[in-house]
Amino acid sequence: MSPRPREKTDEDLLEGTGRVINRLGPSNMTLADVASETGVAPATLVQRFGSKRGLLLAVARHGAETVDRQFADIRRDHDSALAALGAVATCMTHMVETPEALSNSLAFLQMDLADPQFHKFALQHAHAMRAEIRSLLEAAIEAGELEPCDTRRIARAIHGMLNGSLLTWAVDREGAVDKRVREDLEILIAPHRSARRPTPRKSRR
Repeated sequence: MSPRPREKTDEDLLEGTGRVINRLGPSNMTLADVASETGVAPATLVQRFGSKRGLLLAVARHGAETVDRQFADIRRDHDSALAALGAVATCMTHMVETPEALSNSLAFLQMDLADPQFHKFALQHAHAMRAEIRSLLEAAIEAGELEPCDTRRIARAIHGMLNGSLLTWAVDREGAVDKRVREDLEILIAPHRSARRPTPRKSRR
C-alpha cells in the first residue's frame, strides 16, 4: 500500500493562498483557485477557515504573527546586522516580483485600509516590521557598523522606503526591483555608517 499523503497544514494552505493572491488578486481569486494551488478540496478550505473572507483574514493574521520568525530566519543566515537588513529588503521584492503582483498586493492593502478586521492585522504587521528593523539597527550600532542614531525614526523611514520603493519601481519599471530597493536602502543607511571597524559577531557554538 502506498503511504497516505501528508495532510496539509494551515500554514501550507495560507502560503498557497498568498501565491494565488499575488497571481489573481484577492477579489478575483476563488476557493477553487486556492484548492487547485494547494492540492486540497474546496470543502477542506471551508472546514478550516469558514469562507473566502475567513481565509483572507487568516492570511492577514498569519502575515502579522510571523514577522518575528521571518526576521529570525534571516538573521541566522547573516553575520552582519546590515547584511540582514539588506536581505529583508530583497525578501520583500520576492513577494512582488512583477508590477501585476504588486497591483494584486495593493488590492489586499485596500481591504486593510477599509475593513476594520483587516486593518487590525495590517497595523500589527507594520508595528512588528518597524520593531524588527529597529532591532537590526541597534545590533548594527552595537557591532560598530553604524554610528549611534535615532533607531526609532530611522526604522520608520526604512519601513516607509521599502514599501515606497516597490511602488515607484512598479510605475517606472526601471532596472531590477531588488537592485532598486537595495540602492534606496543604502541612501538611507549611508549617512549613519560608522568609520570604525565592526566588532566580529560572536560564535554561537
